[in-house]
Amino acid sequence: MHELLQALQTPIPNHPEFGAGDTIKVHIRVVEGDRERVQIFQGIVIVTHGGGNNRTFTVRRIASHGIGVERTFLYNSPRIDKIEVPRRAKVRRAQLYYMRNLRGKAARLKERR
Repeated sequence: MHELLQALQTPIPNHPEFGAGDTIKVHIRVVEGDRERVQIFQGIVIVTHGGGNNRTFTVRRIASHGIGVERTFLYNSPRIDKIEVPRRAKVRRAQLYYMRNLRGKAARLKERR
């Protein structure tokens, strides 16, 4: 039984702590054919779900022409190379779904100091 528990537990990645409202850069390994490269997805964390091995977080960014793009990542995914937190924001909600309806300057969040 002890060997089974060890096999199910994955090594914990050394990612920094972050929460809703923080701007993060997620470095993702992307495989294209036989080549592999690192792609950066930078945006605001709007929600985190779960715990343990099933922990996920959703990042929202504004792409070209003002189109919002959301992407959900598995926290323990082997595809995630690293996570950087360049900016932390002061928010009063755990889930920032209201950010989907905001545009331009209305979508700014105050920085936590």
